[in-house]
Amino acid sequence: MIHVCSLARLHATVEETGARHVVTFIKESHLVQRPRMVALDNHLLLTVDDISIPREGYTVPASEHVDALIRFVQGWDRTTPLVIHCFAGISRSTAGAFVTVCALNPRRDEVEIAQALRTASPTATPNARIVEIGHRTGNRGTGGRSIPARDSLMQCIREPRR
Repeated sequence: MIHVCSLARLHATVEETGARHVVTFIKESHLVQRPRMVALDNHLLLTVDDISIPREGYTVPASEHVDALIRFVQGWDRTTPLVIHCFAGISRSTAGAFVTVCALNPRRDEVEIAQALRTASPTATPNARIVEIGHRTGNRGTGGRSIPARDSLMQCIREPRR
């Protein structure tokens, strides 16, 4: 089970779910205190800003971040839940959850995964750059589906649920 939350809900979510693996997407890493029940090796810290276009003074999500995410989740044994969080729990973390589900389920349709994400969280606005990089990583990420599938996916993710 994968849970997505904000930084403010990190400790409560880990405690409530029994998670023992955490992925953190946050630039201000000094704000994050690893939950005591999560071993250091089970915490992936990705220090990126919530931007999709490079800007001076900011850290844009890049291939190395998404590759690290995929390696980390492929090492997760799935015996306990995984928590993915960012500052607000809306953009970087939901994109990370999407890439995670795609990476762990390479035969599952990514549009179906996006629709499930939208159903679970109508306010989710996954970071487009993280999703795009995950898409480009081939079967290590979202499976490298065709451009029309990617476009359909991004439309599904961006449009509020009605």
